[in-house]
Amino acid sequence: MRKWAFAASIAAVACAAPAPEQKLAAGYDIVIYPAQAVVTMTGEGSTSEAVAVSADRIVAVGSFAQLTRELPAANVNPIFQDQVIVPGLIDPHIHVVLGSLQYNLPITPPWPMATPHGMKDGLPNRGAFLQALTDLVEAAGPNEPIVAYGYHNLVHGDLHRADLDAIAPDQPLIVWHYSSHDFYLNSAAIEAAGFTPEMAHQFHGVDLDADGALTGRIYEDAAMLVVQAFAGVILTPENVTAGLNGFSSMLRQAGVTTTAELGYGMFGWEMEAANIRANWSSPQQAGYHLYLIPEHRALERAFGDGKVQAVLDMASGKTETAAPVLPRVKFFTDGAFYSQTMRLSPPGYLSGQSEGSEGLWVAGPDGIIPAIQPYWDAGLGVNIHSNGDAAQTATLEALAALRDGDDGPANSFVIEHGGLFSAEQVELAGQLGARLSAASHYVFYMANEYAGPLGDVRARWISPLGALTEAGVPVAVHSDAPLAPPHPLRAAGVHITRTTREGSSYESGMALSRYEALEAITLDAAMALGLEAEIGSIKPGKRADFTILGANPLDMPGAEWEHIPVWGVVLDGEIRPLNGEGSPRGE
Repeated sequence: MRKWAFAASIAAVACAAPAPEQKLAAGYDIVIYPAQAVVTMTGEGSTSEAVAVSADRIVAVGSFAQLTRELPAANVNPIFQDQVIVPGLIDPHIHVVLGSLQYNLPITPPWPMATPHGMKDGLPNRGAFLQALTDLVEAAGPNEPIVAYGYHNLVHGDLHRADLDAIAPDQPLIVWHYSSHDFYLNSAAIEAAGFTPEMAHQFHGVDLDADGALTGRIYEDAAMLVVQAFAGVILTPENVTAGLNGFSSMLRQAGVTTTAELGYGMFGWEMEAANIRANWSSPQQAGYHLYLIPEHRALERAFGDGKVQAVLDMASGKTETAAPVLPRVKFFTDGAFYSQTMRLSPPGYLSGQSEGSEGLWVAGPDGIIPAIQPYWDAGLGVNIHSNGDAAQTATLEALAALRDGDDGPANSFVIEHGGLFSAEQVELAGQLGARLSAASHYVFYMANEYAGPLGDVRARWISPLGALTEAGVPVAVHSDAPLAPPHPLRAAGVHITRTTREGSSYESGMALSRYEALEAITLDAAMALGLEAEIGSIKPGKRADFTILGANPLDMPGAEWEHIPVWGVVLDGEIRPLNGEGSPRGE
């Protein structure tokens, strides 16, 4: 959020020792950690010298001299004296099960992709992509279904079942789009799955050619049919375990202390819960906090009219869950940015695989309010996938109706991804009190590729984070991993520079300042999850979650943020260096 400096007022209160009535955790001493700098994120210019912690809570923040004077019984631990302490970094939107599955599949990405196994070279053109598929088929066992993840139509060209048949005439070959929303099947895979053109009458997302035959593209609502048909390849437990372990390592290496699964239940409650329990049992084991946000359609399928109570019971702990469930629900307005299914205003897509169409609705203008209203009335927060400019119109109109002027509830309403806005939508989002959790990577990976399909006017408003911030919208950035690496410093840094993968700067007037960018992965990221009272800044009473860095991001150009060394984290007051050294609480 845009903030004006109020360092003087901060200094007057942030350095205060705990009030006499403040109760400290029994059995825990106060520990003071002096540092090169403590970046509190309580206002621009609010940098301190030390922070005091007791158990898992922050006790005081201020100058080292003042804290030692006002907390004479505290222990002093100089372990961070040459480091910079920032609030624990937050990636507020990942897909932990989906990412675990995909990270352990053969990957054929359109650009270099960070994985738990290191960087995977990109396949920059159609020829390189088709050759990679050919190599996979030749290396596989006979008749073994092959699933490859990472195709992108704007880089690799359109993909038809005939293209895949030429590579694998008799063997099932399934290509998973980089967006995760689309699959492309060869004839053998279509036959093995038992798919027929009649599916188009039952499911949205079954592509037919001019003769009414399947093209091989199965997407959006129908995509889960592919997952179910080839569960023996896609959903194998060993894939999930290996992928989730790698996923966790990437989060730790990036200094993430909190993240959230933004689609809990979409692959099935039992399957997801079993895999999360098997591979993530606690923050102490994993090294980061994981929260879950249930998805509306999954809730409706499983619980019907009891869906709202199901969320309330999960969030309260009445129903045991694999990780904490937040009192929030995930919704979808439209399709995906990457696969050109986000919903656009007329004239729609000017080129690409969706040329001539306006993209897809998921809930659509008439479905958003009926979907949200029961949860809204119960006081639950909303996180709604809304990408295209037509989708933003529908989403913001729904928010206006839900707010119902000044008399409506003040529920937290977060637009997820927000790939495209108009100037008018930016202003309206600020007026309605919307929040944004933006996909950090649309500009970097796709801005230049998308300029043609969108046309000049719309293309200027891809991820306009600077304008949204000016309008008063709290702006977080997320990875949507595996679509981008779960690396918050990298995610924030690219919105200071607005750099693309080709090396150009795209609509630099929409950039964030350094402070706004750091806020997007700390306090505003906490707001996207409704956790701003607990994490996101360093102030007394909040959870003692810190990321320990080798340099102050506020002193570094955005292009250098992804290279800032991560020493480790403090999680719930416990020191957790990446090199494995140090004692749990620094005693």
